[in-house]
Amino acid sequence: MSQTVVLKVGMSCQGCVGAVNRVLGKMEGVESFDIDIKEQKVTVKGNVEPEAVFQTVSKTGKKTSYWPVEEPKAEAEPKAEVVTETNTEAENKTEAKVDATPDVEPKLAEAETKLSQV
Repeated sequence: MSQTVVLKVGMSCQGCVGAVNRVLGKMEGVESFDIDIKEQKVTVKGNVEPEAVFQTVSKTGKKTSYWPVEEPKAEAEPKAEVVTETNTEAENKTEAKVDATPDVEPKLAEAETKLSQV
């Protein structure tokens, strides 16, 4: 029975991709596979068991886990709140930079005074 197994694999370079490519190319039952280094995603199709694919890819030494199951769209709204919180954090950092600027001015004036005395 043909099925699709999707894994999250920690790959940082083409050498990592090559290692995963090598073990999947030798695995019995694999009809096709796709390796996406950017998304750290490996998709395997064929007459294979998910645990066997997991074990085979794990042999490369790369951190391997099953790809997370996508959440229903009804739960997509809380993700938007996380983005809003991130924007708020960025605004706080901007405010902190503005607050830090007055501390520099007295030091600059002090340095100019010392220079004019010399």
